[in-house]
Amino acid sequence: MKPPLPEPLPADPLPLVAAWLAEATASTRNATAMALATVDPDGRPSARMVICRGFDARDGWLVFYTDRESAKGRALAAHPYASLVFHWDVFERQIRIDGPVTLAPDADSDAYWATRPADARLAAIASAQSRPLASRAALLEQIEETARRSGVDLPRPSRWGGYRVWAERVELWVGQPARAHDRALWTRTLTRASDGFRGSAWHATRLQP
Repeated sequence: MKPPLPEPLPADPLPLVAAWLAEATASTRNATAMALATVDPDGRPSARMVICRGFDARDGWLVFYTDRESAKGRALAAHPYASLVFHWDVFERQIRIDGPVTLAPDADSDAYWATRPADARLAAIASAQSRPLASRAALLEQIEETARRSGVDLPRPSRWGGYRVWAERVELWVGQPARAHDRALWTRTLTRASDGFRGSAWHATRLQP
């Protein structure tokens, strides 16, 4: 059981988000796994788990990487706004972050791609993510064919890269006894900038559990 949120609430929630992520990462398996919710071109919501590959506590964005022609990529192209959830049951803590989405810079995507194991890069090149597949054997054949065609040179495909989710709304939740849970919400206004968004001062309020 973790203690409740500070009183008064901090003016900026992002250092607290960073601290929670660091604490979870140090002691919990898959601590950076987060639920990503999007809305597809037909207005239907969809959620899946992705891995947070970076968090900028100064400007307030998180980044994940994927095939941009996947279902989530097509959804984000139609509606570039997303909702993220981290939940750590062992800590009884949860973070919810909502905000607009931009593409990560190519340099960042290239740098992260270079850290991936060769077999993971190969599979990402070979797979048309989210598209129908005849069989498991067909996928393995695609990967083998891609390996024969590509050899050891596995550059990042243009369809694969990062997305930044810019925090416009942050909600923190801490489990407490007798369901008297602690919830707080921070909101800010984002203004478009050349490299993403710039945020106004945060407005904080506690929420009833």
